Amino acid sequence: MRLVLLGPPGAGKGTQATRMAKRFSIPQLSTGDMLREAVASGSALGVRVKDIMERGDLVPDDVVIAVVADRMDHSEAASGFILDGFPRTVAQAEALDRELAVRGIGLDAVLELEVDEDVLLVRIRGRAEEAGNKGQPVRRDDNPEVFKTRLKAYRAQTSPVAAYYRSQGLLHVVDGLQPIDTVTDEVAAVLSAFA
Repeated sequence: MRLVLLGPPGAGKGTQATRMAKRFSIPQLSTGDMLREAVASGSALGVRVKDIMERGDLVPDDVVIAVVADRMDHSEAASGFILDGFPRTVAQAEALDRELAVRGIGLDAVLELEVDEDVLLVRIRGRAEEAGNKGQPVRRDDNPEVFKTRLKAYRAQTSPVAAYYRSQGLLHVVDGLQPIDTVTDEVAAVLSAFA
């Protein structure tokens, strides 16, 4: 089973990807984790990624695609994977399709966790307030202004990815504002058709 998990920041993608990876015994492939692993490996690609990251630059699409493609070729991903946080743009989605085609495989499904952005903002403010009340540091992602910026970037760059996959008949939408276990059950129900 090969999946892509989409949704705005704070929608619960990481939580659901972890749960589905465990349930279906497939690896969760997070681009951030993969980039860090590439650097740690010391490979030629890892050295290139490290240089880019040390300069503070964004890792360009061709490098991210190469890292994802390399990870798809690992034996642990032979029976499938969940891509969490990738693709972020239609160009990346098209590049992913090309990499999959080269390997003679394709995606089974794309799941989008749909959420009301106003409700997410209330959640973020609540988490920040709770952390502050407990004397804990507020996560950078829990800053409402940072969160609004991330949402704006998501709407501009990543929302079109859902339409791209809808046009291919791959997109399945789940209400991400339900209780976590309910979302897990609904996601699992969708995926059971592909297991």
